[in-house]
Amino acid sequence: MKTLPAIGMLLLFLVPCRAQDAVTITGRVTDSLTGDPLIGAAILTGETGGTITDIRGWYRLRVTGQAVRLTFQYLGYETETHTLQNIREDSLRLDIRMRRSVTALDEIVVSAGKYEQRLSDVMVSMDIIKPERIHSTAATNLEAILKQTPGVEVLDGQPAIRGGSGYSYGAGSRVMVLVDGLPILTGDVGDVKWDYLPLEIIQQVEIIKGASSVLYGSSALNGIINIRTRYPLDVPRTEVNILSGIYMKPARKELVWWDSPPFFAGADFSHLRKIGNLDLVLGGNYFKDTGYREDDYVSRGRLDVGLKRRSKGHAGLSYGINMSGMLTDLSDFLIWRDSHSGAWRQNPLSVSALQGNRYNLDPYLEYRGKSLGLHSLKTRFFHVGNDFPDAPDKNNRSGMFYGEYRYHRNFAGKIDATAGAAGTWTRATAALYGDHDAQNQAVFAQVEGSLPADLKATLGLRLERYVLDGESEYSTPVFRAGLNWKILDHTFLRASMGQGYRFPSVAEKYTATNVGSLRIFPNPGLVSETGWSSEVGLKQGLKVGHWQGYFDLSAFLSEYHDMIEFVFDIYGNDSLPTINDYGFMARNVGNARISGIETTIYGSGSLGAFNLFFMAGYTFMHPFDPDSGVILKYRYRHSLKSDAELKYRRFGLGYTLVVNSRMERVDEVFTDPLFGNIILPGFPEYWKEHNSAYAVLDARVSCNITGFLNAALVVKNIMNLEYMGRPGDIQPPRNVTLRLTAEF
Repeated sequence: MKTLPAIGMLLLFLVPCRAQDAVTITGRVTDSLTGDPLIGAAILTGETGGTITDIRGWYRLRVTGQAVRLTFQYLGYETETHTLQNIREDSLRLDIRMRRSVTALDEIVVSAGKYEQRLSDVMVSMDIIKPERIHSTAATNLEAILKQTPGVEVLDGQPAIRGGSGYSYGAGSRVMVLVDGLPILTGDVGDVKWDYLPLEIIQQVEIIKGASSVLYGSSALNGIINIRTRYPLDVPRTEVNILSGIYMKPARKELVWWDSPPFFAGADFSHLRKIGNLDLVLGGNYFKDTGYREDDYVSRGRLDVGLKRRSKGHAGLSYGINMSGMLTDLSDFLIWRDSHSGAWRQNPLSVSALQGNRYNLDPYLEYRGKSLGLHSLKTRFFHVGNDFPDAPDKNNRSGMFYGEYRYHRNFAGKIDATAGAAGTWTRATAALYGDHDAQNQAVFAQVEGSLPADLKATLGLRLERYVLDGESEYSTPVFRAGLNWKILDHTFLRASMGQGYRFPSVAEKYTATNVGSLRIFPNPGLVSETGWSSEVGLKQGLKVGHWQGYFDLSAFLSEYHDMIEFVFDIYGNDSLPTINDYGFMARNVGNARISGIETTIYGSGSLGAFNLFFMAGYTFMHPFDPDSGVILKYRYRHSLKSDAELKYRRFGLGYTLVVNSRMERVDEVFTDPLFGNIILPGFPEYWKEHNSAYAVLDARVSCNITGFLNAALVVKNIMNLEYMGRPGDIQPPRNVTLRLTAEF
C-alpha cells in the first residue's frame, strides 16, 4: 500500500510537466468575403516570434504553455487576436477568416509600386474612385467621373493631371490609361477610347498624379489612370442597370435646333461567380445618345468576359484570359456653323460618320511561391478599326500587342523589390497617315524598403527603346525616388520625384488631312517629350466616433521639355501663301513649368440612421513657359471639385460641384478676328463675352424600392449654365436621367 502515495506524488509531478509540453497549432487563413487564401499572412506570438502562411494560406506553429495568445496580421485586413486557454491536446487546428479593413488610409492600391500596399504608404499623390460613385452619378463613361476629380481635367477626350496637358485634338496622351495594369491607349493615335472602358465591372480606379514612366513607360509622363476590374466572391452576384434621359432646352433659346428633345438610353449588366477553381466575370453595355448637338450621336454595344483558373495540381499557379469587344456607330462634333443659332449645329464639311470596332484579348499567367515571390506574365492584343462610309480616305486600322513579365518579392517584411521587362509591337494602316510599324522594349526595376523611425524609401529605374519604321530612339535612363515618413499613428509625410518621357504617336508625326476649313500637316521630324514631376505632401488620417477619412495637402512642381502641341502657321507655300497653306502641325513648341498646391478631404461616417460620404478638393496651379513667361494654353489656374451623398434609411440625396476659373489662353488663331472667324465663325466675339469662371452643379436623389431594386433621379447642370471646354465645344444643357438598378 505504500506504493499508492508514491504513484500519486509522481502523477502530481507529471501533470504540470505535461502542461509545458510543446503543442502544434495548424490552420488556414482566408479572406472572409472571397474565401481565397491569404499568402504571407503573419501569425505572431510573444514567445517564438511566429510564422507566415504558405501559398495555400496554411500555417503551422509549435507553442508551449496552457494559454497562448496569437495575433494574425495581413496588409489591408483588420488585425485579429485569439487567446487559447487550458490547452491539453498535442495538436489543434485554428482557421481564421480575416476581414478587410474599412479605414480610408488602409485602402489597398497596386498602381504606385505594381504590388499591393496601403494608401497611407504611397509616396505620391493618389486618388481612388469607387464604383459606388460612378453608379450614383449615373455616369455613362469614365471621362465624366474624371472631370469631377480634384486635379484632373479631360478636355475633349484628352486627360490632364495638374495641368500637365493642354489640348491637341485626337492625338497623343501624356497620361497613361490602363485596364488591370495593361495599356489601353490606341497603338496608332495614342488616345483613349473612353466609351470602350468597362464601366460595369470596375472594382476601383487609381489615379497617380505625376511622372510614372519608371514603371509604366512612354505616355506616363504626366501620370496614370489604372482601372481595376472586379473579381467574384463566394456568393454569385448579378447587377443590371437601366437608364434613360433627355436633354432640356438651354437658357439661350436660339441654340435649339430640334423639334423634340434629344434623348439617351442605355443598359448594362455584370455577373460574377466562382465555379470550383474557376472565376467567371461577365459584363455588357448598350448605349444610345441622339445628341444635344446636330450630327453628334452615338450607338454602341460592348461585351466583357473574364476567366481565371487556380491550378489544383500546382499551388500558387493561376492563369486566365480577359476579353472585351465593342461595335460603335457615331459622329463627333468638331466645328460649329456659327456662335449664335448654329453653335449646336455642325459645319456640314466637318461631319464624319464613323463605324468602329474594337476588341482586346488579354491572356495572363501568375505564380506565387512562398520563397520564390510573384512571377507574372501579362499580355494584351488591342485592335481598333475605324471606317468612314462618306470619307473612305480616312479609314484606319491598328493592332497593338503588349507583353510584360514582372517579378515581385518581399524580403523579411522589410523590402519589396519589383523588376521586369515589357514590349509593345504596333501595326498601323491608314490612308490618313500611311502604313507604319512601331515597337518598344523596356526593362525596369524598383525597390521599396523600410528604414528606421517609421521611414520608407523607394528608388526606381527604367530604360526603353522605341523603333518607328526601322529608326531607333532610346530614352535616357529615367529615375524615380520617394520617401514616406510616419510621423504619428495617422500622420504621413511624403516627398517624391520622378522623371518621364513620351514618344510621339504615329498620328502626330504623319497625319495629313482636312477637317472642314482646318488642315492638318504632317511632321516626320517630331522628337520625344521629356520631363519630371516632384512634390511634398502630408496625409492626415481622421477619425471621430463613427466618422473616418483623411486630409491631404501637397505642393507640386513639374517641368516638361520639347512639349508637343498642334500649332497654327503657314506650312505650304510661305512666299505666296493661300488659305490652303495655313493649318495645324504637331510641333515641339518648347518648355513648360507648372507649380501649385492641392488639398483634398475624404470622409464617411454615420450619425444614427444617417450615413454620409463626402469629397472635396481644391487645386491651384501656375502653368507657364519659363523661357517666355507666357501662361500655357488650355489650363485653369483654380479648380474646386466636390461630391457628397447623404443616406437615410431607404433614401439618398447627393450633389456634385465643379468650379473652374476662366481659361486664360487658347490658340491665338481662334481669337484672331480674321482666322478665328474663318475656322470658327463668331468665336472671337463669343470668347470675349463668355470666357469666365463657371460652377456646374449636379443633384441626385435615390430610393431603395425593395431589398434588390433601387431607383435614382439625376439632374446634371441643374442651373442650365452655358459653358465651354475647348473652343467651339459648348457643354450639355440641363439634362435629366432616370436609373433603375437591380442586384441579386
